[in-house]
Amino acid sequence: MLSRTADNLYWIARNMERAETAARLLEVGARISLLPTAQGYRNDWDSLLRASGNANGYAAKYGAPAQAQIEQYLFFDRDNPNSVAACITNARENARIIRTALTTQVWDALNTAFQELRQIEAQTGMRELSRLTEWVTRHTAMVRGAIDATQLRNDGYNMLNMGYYLERGDSTARLMDVKYYVLLPRADYVGSGLDNDQWSMLLRAMSASRAFHWAYGGEITSAKIAHFLILNPQCPRSLITCMAGMNNHLTRLAKLYGRETEAQSVAASLLHNLENQSTEQIFEEGLHEFLSRFIGEAAGLGAIIHNSYLSGDMQ
Repeated sequence: MLSRTADNLYWIARNMERAETAARLLEVGARISLLPTAQGYRNDWDSLLRASGNANGYAAKYGAPAQAQIEQYLFFDRDNPNSVAACITNARENARIIRTALTTQVWDALNTAFQELRQIEAQTGMRELSRLTEWVTRHTAMVRGAIDATQLRNDGYNMLNMGYYLERGDSTARLMDVKYYVLLPRADYVGSGLDNDQWSMLLRAMSASRAFHWAYGGEITSAKIAHFLILNPQCPRSLITCMAGMNNHLTRLAKLYGRETEAQSVAASLLHNLENQSTEQIFEEGLHEFLSRFIGEAAGLGAIIHNSYLSGDMQ
């Protein structure tokens, strides 16, 4: 496979997952506004921008945080490369370039999302945030479903899934980090009713509430949720699930090409570290510190994948 084809496939997946993350961040923000909050030193919406990595770009264009402008920036603003509109547009453009590498069903799912996005952008008046979020999650699921149901299990399929797993791991870590930046500004709230209500809100925003109760039942606690979203391989969004998926598809590529690269060893090391973690160790390090470290390590793996598979022709 040519590296430019691999690069387009990889970024189709990353952009679609990133679009869903932007929508879920907006849902987190909307849910925050409905909860009683403990007053910290950060503005809630400013903190959401910081957790998502969009604070500098937003400040350069809009200045002080304001809910309406943040919603515009994270959903419709094409100057923001991480906005829903920018990500879906980029994914569709990547797909157009390599149209022959995709099944009709995958192309149709991507193109339909793009065409409907243009219709939404053309609408005037109020756009209900909950409906926009539901629209994004529905279309990203349709694209992922079309890939799983119709794409040949070849190197292109591995590239798509590597993009999905890497981006999903990053997004789970960032969504959890909202808890540090926004929801619990003072340590004395840990274990309180407010603390547990906020964790419940985060689970619902990630569409993980029912799965969590199936897995654990009973009372919601920070330790249970941290275990579920970081260390539980049954959770489809957990960091350990994402790293296991990365290892699976990198191993498949190594067998297909008859050689390993640095990407396989780095991904294996990340998975090994997660498999040997406990929630106690994570909280001892500090949840924010652990998540920040993971985000950095995932970015490093992404750079290695680019150098190993996307920057030159693959044989």
